Amino acid sequence: MRAISMTFFQRFEIRYSLVAISLIVIVFNILLAIFAPVIVPHDPNDVSLERKLMPSNSDYLLGTDHLGRCVMSRLIYGARVSLGAAFAVMSVTLSVSAVVGAVAGYIGGRLDAIIMRICDIFLAFPNLILALALVGVMGPGLPNVVLALALSQWAWYARMIRGMVLSLKERNYVLAAKVAGTRQATIIVKHILPNIFPQIAVLATLDVGWVILNIAGMSFLGLGIQPPTPEWGAMINDGRQFLRGYPSLMAYPGFMILSVVMSFNLLGDALRDMVDSKGKQ
Repeated sequence: MRAISMTFFQRFEIRYSLVAISLIVIVFNILLAIFAPVIVPHDPNDVSLERKLMPSNSDYLLGTDHLGRCVMSRLIYGARVSLGAAFAVMSVTLSVSAVVGAVAGYIGGRLDAIIMRICDIFLAFPNLILALALVGVMGPGLPNVVLALALSQWAWYARMIRGMVLSLKERNYVLAAKVAGTRQATIIVKHILPNIFPQIAVLATLDVGWVILNIAGMSFLGLGIQPPTPEWGAMINDGRQFLRGYPSLMAYPGFMILSVVMSFNLLGDALRDMVDSKGKQ
């Protein structure tokens, strides 16, 4: 029994140590993104063929790329681009989905049926394939990538939010607000959305990593953020032709993507367990 208890507590400590490390990694990268103009040692877009492919040294701690640009500076600015784009995608997605899902779930009827059929059309396509198709039609660039990724996943969030609203609309506090003559919009904003916010926050946290991966993948394929804007996926693509001689050009941005995505996934798992445990109490 004692051995079982020790094993449980060891797993508990490891689990929350990983969550703490993940939170530190996320906060660190957010601070990098915010203060990038202040802390970068060099201009990330400063090209000089005289210093191309330099190894690590006192002036360029992570060396330079094939155009002589500071790798560290580009990694730091890449955090601003990748995280900023990911948060923009999630903001647009949640804003649209919250309105659409809440209205469909609360009002119901024919409006609900129409909205759900529209969602079914979007859900019929794999998210990444739909996003690539939309970017191919609209053209590459940061605004188009944000819009394409938001359009590719808003329907899933809208359906999830609708289901949450359906489970809450018959609760006593909602029925009491109806009897008191409270407007439908007020009920949705003040009584329903705040109660489903924790579940939405968990889903959004888990999906930030997915969005970062998709942004990096599109940039790697040349459909996302365009040069010379520093972005981790584009940096991997730039370093691909120098893989044998200078693998660090791909390893550094790859490690940044890996660490940030894994951190968001671990944090999302912890938040989900926290919300589930509160819901069972």
